[in-house]
Amino acid sequence: MAAEFWLEEAGIAISEVDHVVFYDKPLIKFDRLLETYLSFVPSGWVSLRKAIPLWVSKKLHLPRIIKKELGWKGKALFTEHHESHAASAFFPSLFEEAAVICFNGVGEWATTTWGVGKGNRVEIKEQISFPHSVGLLYSAFTYYTGFKVNSGEYKVMGLAPYGEPRYADMIMEEIIDVKKDGSFRMNMDCFNYCQGLTMTNHRFDKLFGGPPRKQEKKLTQREMDIAASIQKVTETIMLKIGQKNLCMAGGVALNCVGNGILLREGSFDDIWVQPSAGDAGAALGAALAVWHHYLDMPREANGKEDKQSGSYLGPHFTNDKIKEMDTLVLEDYVLLKNDQPERKEKRIGEMNSNWIEENQ
Repeated sequence: MAAEFWLEEAGIAISEVDHVVFYDKPLIKFDRLLETYLSFVPSGWVSLRKAIPLWVSKKLHLPRIIKKELGWKGKALFTEHHESHAASAFFPSLFEEAAVICFNGVGEWATTTWGVGKGNRVEIKEQISFPHSVGLLYSAFTYYTGFKVNSGEYKVMGLAPYGEPRYADMIMEEIIDVKKDGSFRMNMDCFNYCQGLTMTNHRFDKLFGGPPRKQEKKLTQREMDIAASIQKVTETIMLKIGQKNLCMAGGVALNCVGNGILLREGSFDDIWVQPSAGDAGAALGAALAVWHHYLDMPREANGKEDKQSGSYLGPHFTNDKIKEMDTLVLEDYVLLKNDQPERKEKRIGEMNSNWIEENQ
């Protein structure tokens, strides 16, 4: 539907499009899925059984689906997930040359990558691979503090100033080992996302003195202190990277508090963050990667102004359409307000489980 909208908005047919690209390589991702679940047999069998039908019916057939849904006659291109993020971070930036760092949950295998952008090329030099991930670490704490994975992380960041990071040292000692160069390894004995349908397990609960907060329960000082602690740990990891200029993308780059500290306390002259740092921006990065890497098109950067002219692109609405949307939002609010707490908790749990299944 998004593709149909933009073709109509641009006033062109799909036959006038030169290339179609997707920001993941499904076969590599499927390889990671199988290897992970099989490594945790028998505990991973339930998750594998749930994930396989979606992959067999849809995700492994993306080229065919793209052709069918778009009416596309050409070859569908695929970039690796972190190549897409890196391209979205560097190519629109104002720098001719810069370090490129991508932190996210997980792509195919990579969760964190370091690279260098220069001219019309971005080269990834090093990576940290699944299951060790700053993004998944932060999401685990999002889950534990009672928020929705992959959308409630900003709530954890917003909650952090109300707490004290009294768990930060314990997190660094028991949960994640961060080296001087910024590389890290997580203690996977505390997590369940590799083999189960929750982010954390009973060992994690024991470290923090109890089970995850239920969504409908009141936030306490404990959750505020936990949020402050994981925010401090994330900032510590981000501060261990260094170069003259830095470009960033990936879901963790949406942590604007960490970005601010990185700019003030890091060793960088300047930082440029892709405004759409998550997977929506990876679609932009995939297109830019094809333009510069695949087609070898030139790129110019003047060091003063970036090329991110599309941050505010989107559909326009008439006044009548806005009034109609306001009515729908109000109806949704009334339904949610009148919903039973137990049902709301179940719905949040289902959404978290669905996210874990789809991203493993």
